[in-house]
Amino acid sequence: MPSIETDRLLLRMIRADDLDHLAALFSDPEVVKYVGDGKPAARDEAARALESIIRHWHGHGFGRWLVFEKQTGDFIGLGGLRSLFDMPELVYHLTKANWGKGYATEIARAALRFGFQECGHARIVAITKPPNTASIHVMEKLGMRFEKIATYYNIEVAQYTISRDDFTPGEGGFRILPD
Repeated sequence: MPSIETDRLLLRMIRADDLDHLAALFSDPEVVKYVGDGKPAARDEAARALESIIRHWHGHGFGRWLVFEKQTGDFIGLGGLRSLFDMPELVYHLTKANWGKGYATEIARAALRFGFQECGHARIVAITKPPNTASIHVMEKLGMRFEKIATYYNIEVAQYTISRDDFTPGEGGFRILPD
């Protein structure tokens, strides 16, 4: 299960001792405003999510990474791919202190590149609640196109998509680190 370096970030595999990072991220009401029911998660829910992320990697060969700023080692957030009803779905969640710095786009571009080039996916989707204009902006910046309004888990979302043929990896750094 690989880790990835971009120009500014390290996307690394999540470990059991990362619970504090995940719990802090999921307990911030502003970070989870457009996620699920929009309510902060308790520590035990974050622990279940951590275990689920690790299982996902083992079961699918792709998943989500914890993300750190390379220069400082500061925790940035969580991002990568997960399976949404057998479709690879792009996911990114950043700590509020790291909003507006271009990190979401950098994480998402690395995840798409990994999904298309390393995993061989033909198409990747991303979803968000329609009021989340910041996330929609990231999707559009990556070349993703609006596909439809969909309902997953009784939540209405805007679904965007991009194909391998339409994806442009960009000029930024991307290096897969050995396991």
